[in-house]
Amino acid sequence: MNDKLDAVARRYEALTERLCDPALISNQSEYGRVAKERSGLEPILAARTRFLTVQKDLESARALYRTETEAELKAYAEAEVEALDAQASKLERELLILLLPKDPFADRNLFMEIRAGAGGEEAALFAGELFRAYARYAEGRGWKVEVMSANNTELGGMKEVVFGVSGDNVYPRLKHESGVHRVQRVPATEASGRIHTSTVTVAVMAEAEDIDIHIDPKDLEIDTYRSQGAGGQHVNKTESAIRITHVPSGVVVACQDERSQHQNKDKAMRMLRAKLLEAETARQEQEIAQNRRSQVGSGDRSEKIRTYNFKENRITDHRIGLTLHSLDQALEGNLDPLLDALVSHDEQQRLQAVGA
Repeated sequence: MNDKLDAVARRYEALTERLCDPALISNQSEYGRVAKERSGLEPILAARTRFLTVQKDLESARALYRTETEAELKAYAEAEVEALDAQASKLERELLILLLPKDPFADRNLFMEIRAGAGGEEAALFAGELFRAYARYAEGRGWKVEVMSANNTELGGMKEVVFGVSGDNVYPRLKHESGVHRVQRVPATEASGRIHTSTVTVAVMAEAEDIDIHIDPKDLEIDTYRSQGAGGQHVNKTESAIRITHVPSGVVVACQDERSQHQNKDKAMRMLRAKLLEAETARQEQEIAQNRRSQVGSGDRSEKIRTYNFKENRITDHRIGLTLHSLDQALEGNLDPLLDALVSHDEQQRLQAVGA
């Protein structure tokens, strides 16, 4: 670890020198890239400074414990050694995590698709509840949510909804949500009180950048149509909705949330890039037999990742064996207990993979 930290320190110094180069300052795009890389190393160096300080204090406390003869001071030194040792272990793990290879999409915004699966209207109702839970969670963290398209049902559910989430640390927090979410509850229309099981699929896609995916305009079929469902007051009045088909891959995206056809096209193109990037990423990682984007589980939409049991107020994440009796709180947007556990498990798996 020390060798890696020394290498980070040298790289930081080299980048600092580059930022002072007049030739670089005149090249704004390259200057921004170098500044971003340098900024990314700062948390590692800050953690290293804290770690070295704690190690120095720990050595002093151990020396005091070895040499002190007065009982009260020796007991104080022993307590200090115990506390500082725990702190040093925690900081060492933090450093190891910071030194892990960075997810190439860690700084990206993302798109999420939620679709009702088996269960008819009951599945659609839960799809709507799940969307609102993610939206509330995003709001609590100061993130921005953009609805791209939504197909609402008469009873307040959603057959499908596609939306973007942007902000700090968006992708690392939500990337593990891909998969099948199963809900168990008694529908309001069920007279016998029998529990029904329904499913909802969630897909999480990192937003692509121009350098990631090249799209030939000749490969696109673009159709316009009148907005339907949750399209606002202009529904069925203007052909502002956009549907784009990428002919080579067969990927289809649509956006109807905005009044302007131009705005809907822009959003649809962003979504198309994200879908194509997701497909290319999955293909590359399948070739090297790695889990897709190093997610917990495969992240495949056919994989059942979580069960929501309303009768027991229970959420069970099957990938990590976690059960929480706080379903009501989760649907209000309190998703951190779940997401923290998934992120922690992912970090532990990655540490084990590199032998740390």
